[in-house]
Amino acid sequence: MPYSFEEVRQFAQQLPADQQILLAESLLGGIGPADEQLSAAEVDAAWGDEIKRRLDEIDSGKVKMIPGEEVMASMLDRLSPEVRARLGK
Repeated sequence: MPYSFEEVRQFAQQLPADQQILLAESLLGGIGPADEQLSAAEVDAAWGDEIKRRLDEIDSGKVKMIPGEEVMASMLDRLSPEVRARLGK
C-alpha cells in the first residue's frame, strides 16, 4: 500500500466538507458483500415505507413538528465560531 492510513486520513481532513462527505459515502458504499447491496427499486421501496411511517407519526400526533427556522438556528448555535464565520452567520 503506497499510503498509510494516517497519511490518507490527514489528507482527507484537508478536503472541503462536501468532498469529505463524498469520500466517506464512497468508502462506506464499498463495505460488505455485494449480495447485501440493495437494488434501486429496493432502496426506493424502503424510503417509501419510511416516508409513510414518518407521515403517520405526524398525523397521529406522536411527533411534534419543529419550524425550519428553529432547527436551523439550533444547528448554527452548535457550530464553532470559526465555522459560523465561514458560513457568514
